[in-house]
Amino acid sequence: MPWRNKEASSPSSTNPTLAAPQSPSLSPRDTMADKVKDPNALGFLEAAVKISHTSPDIPAEVQMSVKEHIMRHTRLQRQTTEPASSTRHTSFKRHLPRQMHVSSVDYGNDPPPAAEQPTSIGRIKPELYKQKSVDDEEGKNEAAKTCGKINFSLKYDYENETLVVRILKAFDLPAKDFCGSSDPYVKIYLLPDRKCKLQTRVHRKTLNPTFDENFHFPVPYEELADRKLHLSVFDFDRFSRHDMIGEVILDNLFEASDLSRETSIWKDIQYATSESVDLGEIMFSLCYLPTAGRLTLTVIKCRNLKAMDITGYSDPYVKVSLLCDGRRLKKKKTTIKKNTLNPIYNEAIIFDIPPENMDQVSLLISVMDYDRVGHNEIIGVCRVGISAEGLGRDHWNEMLAYPRKPIAHWHSLVEGNPRL
Repeated sequence: MPWRNKEASSPSSTNPTLAAPQSPSLSPRDTMADKVKDPNALGFLEAAVKISHTSPDIPAEVQMSVKEHIMRHTRLQRQTTEPASSTRHTSFKRHLPRQMHVSSVDYGNDPPPAAEQPTSIGRIKPELYKQKSVDDEEGKNEAAKTCGKINFSLKYDYENETLVVRILKAFDLPAKDFCGSSDPYVKIYLLPDRKCKLQTRVHRKTLNPTFDENFHFPVPYEELADRKLHLSVFDFDRFSRHDMIGEVILDNLFEASDLSRETSIWKDIQYATSESVDLGEIMFSLCYLPTAGRLTLTVIKCRNLKAMDITGYSDPYVKVSLLCDGRRLKKKKTTIKKNTLNPIYNEAIIFDIPPENMDQVSLLISVMDYDRVGHNEIIGVCRVGISAEGLGRDHWNEMLAYPRKPIAHWHSLVEGNPRL
């Protein structure tokens, strides 16, 4: 056949094995088998396979065997020769990015998602930084979990001017002992006074104790609005330090009723590892004169400050800082009161602030303990201003609502930064 002579003559110049004339007596099957055994007959076989799709004289099994051999031979040749390629492949790879974007090649039939956009290397994705830390989440969950419930009641005895606190029972306390139980008891404080500490009896090996005990706190009725009830639940341990189970702080004693009759209250016991430390309170007044642009803060007194000295007392003074956008503009101080936890000042501190700047400033009130030798230590701070929280913001807004009138409030001290 003409196509066989043409294909056979093309490699004859380079391969002497294919130059010999073929015997006319050989069948097409024998001829193709010989070609398969010869690994150098790649050109001929490729051509034979291409033509064999339309040639009726080559059986299908021969075509398949030839095709498989060609594919194996091609893979082997590619693996052997590709690592040794030099300039030709290098130049192709060097020009490849100019010809097409490899990252955009899609070998599938599905269209790319519409929402997916090309990104640049080094671009910051803000959404990746919004993920919360696992440690932070676990810490918050640990602090927010409850440790059972406690039931107590409140009633005010007008005749004896006494607040009666009745600890009824606790429910579903966590186990603190190896036997899966606890030995719970409750400490009761009427803050800010921590000197008067009352305590229930210890109930052995139970997670649902029934106390049913009454406790009396002498306090004038008009002072109840400034008091807080603090319940601390402990697990008794005969041989080591008692473990704290949790605590309940009732900020508003009139939360459930006016205390004229006994009112039962259920509260979740909040997880705590140690009793909350009360740093004390400070009373001061605010007065603003819009026409003069003058703000007057009068430090009146402090009470129940935290003891900072070995003697059990402190040498407190008050430092007031004027802040604008987090920067301290001015600071002023009161006199120092020696050896006391309940100092009385009645000292006025004045700042000149134009009315148009009142929304941009705030006051940081720091109660400090004076130390003659070392550094002065901070006892606690509070803040008032439009950007403050809770009572600090309310006190500021009340001052602006009633200009030229001194507005006084008690503020609880919290831990703060002494450098401000």
